[in-house]
Amino acid sequence: MFTEERQKKIIDIVNKEKSISVNELTNRLNYSPATIRSDLNSLDEAGLLIRTHGGATSLAKNSNKKSLNINFGLREQENHREKVKIAKKAFQFIEEDSSIILDASSTSLELGKLINETNMRLIILTNGLNVANILKNHTNITTILIGGIVKGNSNAIESTLGAAILEQLNIDAAFMSAHAFNLEDGFTDFNLYEVELKRLMVKHAKTVYSLVDHSKLEKRSISSFCSVTDIDYFITDDQIEEELITRYKNKGLVLL
Repeated sequence: MFTEERQKKIIDIVNKEKSISVNELTNRLNYSPATIRSDLNSLDEAGLLIRTHGGATSLAKNSNKKSLNINFGLREQENHREKVKIAKKAFQFIEEDSSIILDASSTSLELGKLINETNMRLIILTNGLNVANILKNHTNITTILIGGIVKGNSNAIESTLGAAILEQLNIDAAFMSAHAFNLEDGFTDFNLYEVELKRLMVKHAKTVYSLVDHSKLEKRSISSFCSVTDIDYFITDDQIEEELITRYKNKGLVLL
C-alpha cells in the first residue's frame, strides 16, 4: 500500500470513528506504530485531522480547529493582487478556439474572470464550481463541469467520477495551481481526493501552465500531482526571490 492510499484509509477511519488510537490504526492497517504516527503528524499538519496524545480525532469532533480546506472566499482574498497579476500573464497564452482546463483554484477563477470579459471562442473544462458559474452564460464558451463529489464549503469537485471526459477531448492547455510547490515534489496539495483528478488533468493536457504566487514556493503538502518535468511554463508574481529564480531556471523551468 502506497503512502497516499494508506493516508486516505486513515482519514476515512478517523472520520468514521471520530476518535482512534495509534494502536487501533496499527492493528487495522497492519503497519508499524512509527509509520502510523508519521502519517498522523503529516495529516495533522495538512489540517485533515487532529493529532492527539496516542492517536487522532476528526475535524468534525473539533470544529474549533482550522482546516486547510478553508472557505474559498477566504482563499480568494489571500495575495489577491498577486493572483490577478498571474492571471493576466496566463491570459496571454490562451488562444481562440482552443480547449483548456482551469482548475478550482482562486487564481484560475481570476483567469476565468478575464476570459469572461472577451468574445473568445473556447471549450473550458473545470472542476471549480465558481469558475463554471462565472463562465456559464458566455455565449462563445462551452463550459464543461467535470463531475464528481462536492463536500462542505469547498468549491472544488473531487474524485475521478467524471474524469472520462478528459479522454474524449483534445486538451490544448491546463492552467493549474496548488497549495504548495518545491523542486523535489512539484505541485502538492492537501486534498487527497482532488489530487487524483488533478493528476489526470495534467496527464491529458498538451501544455501545462503553473499558476502559483510566491507564498506557495518551497513548501510542501500531503500529496504530489505534478512533477517539475510536467510543467511547461511556470507563471508566478514579481516577489519571487532571485535565488529561487536561479534555482528554478537551472532545473529547466521556464519562468514567466
